[in-house]
Amino acid sequence: MKIAAVLLSGIFALASNASAQLANVHSVYLLPMGGGLDQHLANRITGSGLFQVVADPKKADAVFTDRLGEGLETRLSELYPEPKPPEPTPPKPKPEAAKTQPAAAKSDEEGKPDAQAEAKPKDANLTRASSFGSGKGTIFLVDPHSRVVLWSFYEKPKNTSSAELDRTAGHIVARLQRALKGK
Repeated sequence: MKIAAVLLSGIFALASNASAQLANVHSVYLLPMGGGLDQHLANRITGSGLFQVVADPKKADAVFTDRLGEGLETRLSELYPEPKPPEPTPPKPKPEAAKTQPAAAKSDEEGKPDAQAEAKPKDANLTRASSFGSGKGTIFLVDPHSRVVLWSFYEKPKNTSSAELDRTAGHIVARLQRALKGK
């Protein structure tokens, strides 16, 4: 009996913590979803006034996605890169070393970009998110910094028609509204 009470209190604590985290979400970014569900969901969220939908992921408190895993992790790392630690300042050259190095050698080394950096385009390693294919029906609201799933809901559209995707988006938003009210 005591074990059941402890388990229930733990479950309620987790649920209230999730509700508190969800209450801190004010703006969302939507990653591309199967069938274009992200467009319908953005429309429904905006129409309900539930959250502000932003086009700049850096301004979002949370991200909607229909997939979890390595692809999402990679995409979030691209959108929300870890701040680079400050580079240590190079030691100042000794006055004697400056005299021994020819002036022509100094000017050749300074200001030249790395040849490999020039040859490689900036987004060569970026993973592209695709809206092709069909999602499995679960929508996730993820904190992009902690990578914690704040909320999820399963609602698979019966087909990919615009009317069906809009209906599904309406169900998702209604369920999310209930979760925010604590029901």
